[in-house]
Amino acid sequence: QVQLVESGGGLVQAGGSLRLSCVASRSIRSTTRMGWYRQAPGKQRELVAMITDGGITNYADSVRGRFSISKDNAEKTLYLQMNTLKPEDTAVYYCYGQWSVVVEATWDIWGQGTQVTVSS
Repeated sequence: QVQLVESGGGLVQAGGSLRLSCVASRSIRSTTRMGWYRQAPGKQRELVAMITDGGITNYADSVRGRFSISKDNAEKTLYLQMNTLKPEDTAVYYCYGQWSVVVEATWDIWGQGTQVTVSS
């Protein structure tokens, strides 16, 4: 069993910054990829940022240059540094991880989400 717990959300003014953290209950060294998704009311859940086991990152066009994803394997923690926040960044942010435990067997794990609200 693997659990992901997000923290760091809150209310900030436009132009401000937040750092989200996601702590895994088990080692993240065996993940194929981890990332952050977000979902605003009435909208589809969208990919924000992803990082592979090899350290390759991918960002949504809307956040590229403003957000940065990273992880600390020793601390079993995934981070999302969010800078120059905009009101349209307001959403519930979800941590995601895919564990590859055996050949052709993967676990897709989601955190419970943390609210980020950016005021104009």
